Amino acid sequence: MTYSYNDIHNSRAIFLIGGNPAEAHPVSLLHLLRAKEVNNAPFIVCDPRFTRTAAHADEYVRLRSGTDVALIWGILWHVFENGWEDKDFIRQRVWGMDQVKAEVAKWTPEEVERVTGVPGSQLKRVARTLANNRPFTIIWCMGGTQHHIGNNNVRAYCNLGLALGVIGTSGGGTNIFRGHDNVQGATDVGGGNDTLPGYYGLIEGAWKHWARVWGVEYDYILGRFATVKDKEGKDESMSTKAGMPVSRWIDGVLEAKENIDQPDNLRAMIYQGHAPNSQTRMTDMKEAMEKLDLLVVIDPYPTVSAILHDRTDGVYLLPAATQFETVGSVTASNRSLQWREKVMEPMFECKTDQEIIYLFAQKLGFADELFKNIAVNGTEPVVEDILREINRGMWTIGYTGQSPERLKLHMANQYTFDRTTLRAVGGPADGDYYGLPWPCWGTPEMKHPGTANLYDTSLPVADGGLCFRANFGVERDGQNLLAEDSWPVGSEIEDGYPEFTMAMLKELGWDGDLTAEERSAIEAVAGDKTNWKTDLSGGIQRVAIAHGCAPFGNAKARSVVWNFPDPVPLHREPLYSPRRDLVADYPTYEDRKFWRLPVLYKTIQDQDFSTDFPTILTSGRLVEYEGGGDETRSNPWLAELQQDMFVEINPYDANNKGIRDGEMVWIHSPEGGKVNVMALLTDRVGRGVAFMPFHFGGWYQGEDRRSRYPSGADPYVLGESVNTVTTYGYDSVTQMQETKTTLCRIEKA
Repeated sequence: MTYSYNDIHNSRAIFLIGGNPAEAHPVSLLHLLRAKEVNNAPFIVCDPRFTRTAAHADEYVRLRSGTDVALIWGILWHVFENGWEDKDFIRQRVWGMDQVKAEVAKWTPEEVERVTGVPGSQLKRVARTLANNRPFTIIWCMGGTQHHIGNNNVRAYCNLGLALGVIGTSGGGTNIFRGHDNVQGATDVGGGNDTLPGYYGLIEGAWKHWARVWGVEYDYILGRFATVKDKEGKDESMSTKAGMPVSRWIDGVLEAKENIDQPDNLRAMIYQGHAPNSQTRMTDMKEAMEKLDLLVVIDPYPTVSAILHDRTDGVYLLPAATQFETVGSVTASNRSLQWREKVMEPMFECKTDQEIIYLFAQKLGFADELFKNIAVNGTEPVVEDILREINRGMWTIGYTGQSPERLKLHMANQYTFDRTTLRAVGGPADGDYYGLPWPCWGTPEMKHPGTANLYDTSLPVADGGLCFRANFGVERDGQNLLAEDSWPVGSEIEDGYPEFTMAMLKELGWDGDLTAEERSAIEAVAGDKTNWKTDLSGGIQRVAIAHGCAPFGNAKARSVVWNFPDPVPLHREPLYSPRRDLVADYPTYEDRKFWRLPVLYKTIQDQDFSTDFPTILTSGRLVEYEGGGDETRSNPWLAELQQDMFVEINPYDANNKGIRDGEMVWIHSPEGGKVNVMALLTDRVGRGVAFMPFHFGGWYQGEDRRSRYPSGADPYVLGESVNTVTTYGYDSVTQMQETKTTLCRIEKA
């Protein structure tokens, strides 16, 4: 997310695709409506379903689910055809747009309509609206990401912004709305399966960096990992191999051992703050849960994991404190950190997440190492020390300047911050952006204000300005990857440049600006080879910024990602496509192995399910409930508002099947699952499309399992989980599950 919800106030148009903030992110909708009303900003909503958000739109574009890339290329076809692209921006700051343009040329209005169902005349109107109302914001949510080509979708959205020159502008940029308060923060601190905190990756140098931060020996860390044989038969540490993502844990249990790139199948699963009914393939999940040696659920509520399986032993429910019963920093979607205060002490025997982790570390024998730099009061780690350790290590994204003291100062003086710019006007935090959105460069003592809008060259780096990052070298195929004739205001290097190292400081003659302590810290890492993200002193960052430069260099944005399966984003038909005529033209990938597991693509798509399962099934959120729904369905006031799990069916389809509004129906999946839900007849979904929310649980394939909850822990509202009937499908880069496009059959119960 390149900017904040508040900066949408400056948008001259709003382009929203694959999201429904009116229900999923209702507070954010207020910012969109402000731009619409105050700026007269045209509001364009692209969605297969006419949502409550679409009801606010000036232009509603109903596309077939899973055709986002084709739709975006259809818009850009008109942009390039009419010369509306920002040619100077592309020349100075974008690499590979010529390759994108070549792909876009294939997407004539006729072909776009054949694939997406959207008339070319409408997309020409959309293209003209965006070209005439810059800067515009591009907003998406899980409707964009949760596809087997989700990475292609997102890169297509970004290319739309790059082509029209709105990235890095106030009121412009890209915006992904998150469903929970610390999704960004959980990602930043290494919650993913393929990286250490701060997106350092898993290479040896990354481990050595964090070993220095943690104050433990690299060899000690290495000793915690098993070894496997490489292709040449030599021992290779598992420490540099990405693990399995949560979307694939099921296959870690069920896949044949010889097909997994690790010594054994998964035997234990710990859910900490995770709702299993938010994951696809719940019929397979039930089997996987029952095959585990150990299942642990850490949550304020038992969640669906308490009742999905038929186990009678080896399952533990550990009660965790809620957000109101703990304290510490969280990171919002716009990269701002907030210090959350404890409202009340944990109830009953609930414990905070950090105490639970400490107690586990004690039992497993590495508490002394894990908490070496973190004070512990009894069994409760000091949260301020946890953030300080994050600050000491996460130089890559500028998570280093947000000390607990600075964040607490912001919280205590919220009234001094402007509600559009997010900048403090006077007061003790004068000049800071609220929450010090990362990158907040250097040490807290540097007092960097944070970076409200990523890639905005109209401000000095020291004042929150930024350019695109030089993360992929300086040239590609003989072409310059560095920015040309573009730099942040005040830069002493008036052109593109690579990322900073000690050697580069010396070459520029700027190394004399380092203090003796900074120079000593740099020498202790790798001397001249030490770069800006492994220098624990922050000296390289401090000096680069003092000369007006971004520590991570000044390069062009990559509109083509050469190391991805589709370097230029391509449309590929969903694995469970209703359009067999298009599968031959736009096939999926070959099956492959990725992140230790086989991933099926062609094997699934080669099977024609469309005759027996003719209806497109998609899913999403309701405003009444959140996530897996265990907390909100346990709230009597919210539960009263939506008491039944349901499926939205177009009246045309319902009438053809003799289904009446409010009747119970069966939804059948191509993979064998079924759910019994109430029919809601509505034109919100088009013909041949059905929609279900994903917040429900407690029923399983027609069986009410309320009796399986621990006594007194059952929610007021139960219902079938839509993910009992969602199907296999994983993004080719992220392994994000495919929840938005599958097939089903609807029958009267």
